[in-house]
Amino acid sequence: MKIDSDFFSGRRLLIVTKHQKETVIAPLLEEALGVQCVVAKDFDTDSLGTFSGEISRQEDALTTLRQKCLEGMKSEKFDLAVATEGSFGNHPTVYFAPANDELMMLVDQKNNLEIVERVLSLETNFDSSEIDSQEKLIQFLDRVQFPTHGVILKDAVENWSTIYKGITDYDLMVHRCHDLLASGKSCFVETDMRAMFNPTRMQIIKEVSLKLINKLHSACPECSFPGFGVIGAEAGLLCSFCSMPTQSTSVHIYQCQHCKHESKVLYPNGKKFEEPMYCDFCNP
Repeated sequence: MKIDSDFFSGRRLLIVTKHQKETVIAPLLEEALGVQCVVAKDFDTDSLGTFSGEISRQEDALTTLRQKCLEGMKSEKFDLAVATEGSFGNHPTVYFAPANDELMMLVDQKNNLEIVERVLSLETNFDSSEIDSQEKLIQFLDRVQFPTHGVILKDAVENWSTIYKGITDYDLMVHRCHDLLASGKSCFVETDMRAMFNPTRMQIIKEVSLKLINKLHSACPECSFPGFGVIGAEAGLLCSFCSMPTQSTSVHIYQCQHCKHESKVLYPNGKKFEEPMYCDFCNP
């Protein structure tokens, strides 16, 4: 069921960012929802935490994302806002592989809605290295797609006193690295994960924006409010060989956050049976 086209149409939507995410988000949401996107001017999202370490994020990603939306709305006097919050580190199941965990939230105070989507992707250049020579610097830069992707240079891994952010020029990078190495034995280089310096992350922001749009276009069959989405899953997909239940998902549970109506969708991954190799009885 699709939402009423007038639910968001004609409203002003605040994009809470200072890192140019609106270049991806605004065209998608304006076309899909009929909103007029406005970029936050007064609220500094870096006050909630920075990738480069000047300000540590005090809360988990979801709480920080909610703060970003609510504080931006309060500062800019909007009742409709959207923002994203990225986290970077090892993938939770593909061990030792770096991942981009991107959350996106739309808050609609007029209708008391908070709608969230997530993309967890292995597509990231997230990396860092302590270097003591120009040769190691060049190896790092080649690895992280420099100069299309920016980097950050510090005079130390921890307790640094000098930092250069958003570097995308090769000669400038070599010059600053040379200066830092001349005054110490090593320096520290890392990828700049701010969206405007990281096209790979910007692509993930596009992906999560499209997922959010799909969720916003999913209306509750009872009350027609948007955001009728998956809140949980049930295991139990039967093994194709022995017919015993496996740990694979057999049901997705959908819920409306407005009226709390729930429904279950069988076989959400498009298959009614699981392969024996994933069965605890056939392959213990």
